[in-house]
Amino acid sequence: MGLSSFNTPITGWQDQRIWVIGASSGIGAALARQLLANGARVILSARRTDLLEHVAGAHPRALVATLDVQNTADWLGAYRQIQQRFNGVDLVIFCAAAYRPERSWEVVPEAALQMLAINVGSVYTGLATVLPDMMQRRTGGVALVASVAGYMGLPTASVYGPSKAALINLAEVLYGDLHSLGMNVYLINPGFVETELTQKNDYAMPALQTPDQAALAILHGMKRGQFEIHFPKRFTRVLKLVQCLPYRLRFFLFKRFLA
Repeated sequence: MGLSSFNTPITGWQDQRIWVIGASSGIGAALARQLLANGARVILSARRTDLLEHVAGAHPRALVATLDVQNTADWLGAYRQIQQRFNGVDLVIFCAAAYRPERSWEVVPEAALQMLAINVGSVYTGLATVLPDMMQRRTGGVALVASVAGYMGLPTASVYGPSKAALINLAEVLYGDLHSLGMNVYLINPGFVETELTQKNDYAMPALQTPDQAALAILHGMKRGQFEIHFPKRFTRVLKLVQCLPYRLRFFLFKRFLA
């Protein structure tokens, strides 16, 4: 199996039923717009109905299904809407995330638990919502938006980084479980993308991408059938190299360039 064929390549988006979780802004909003422009039927979910409606516009193939990812009842209600309108989903993309830059001694337990609930816990609720139907049909796909912050322990990512590392691990588990059933699994590891989350950073962000650039990279990777979709390559390849270094050298580089 070639490195570009872990999943079945997507040759076209026409009439595909795509559920974008976290579609009110950032990468999720950009994905929703580009998918609609490419002929997909798109379900947009997040907490803010007004923002979702702004992204969806009056597009006839868009469905706004408002939900709080921390609320199980909201997931079930949104999925009922989807079943009534589109009779299911072909791909669910988990984009919702919370982020707070903080050193380990700055972590507030309550805030940490909420971030983990949004970034990780909600994905399990979403999977429990969509996987039974997908497994019965033996078709469908799941995409987890993690981050290069999950590659290694980086300063100021005391909770965010471990939450994204968990998603990387989960995507690998999902691929092992679901690929043989005919389902696609995508792990998406962006570098820095200009969103409300990264606006909280007070340091220079190398190779900063726009949400539209990120969405294009994601859809391109899906068309190629990739498992891990990471971008921009000029940045992520450097991090992958650092990830392979012995801890002594890695920690030296952290202290030299990131402390």
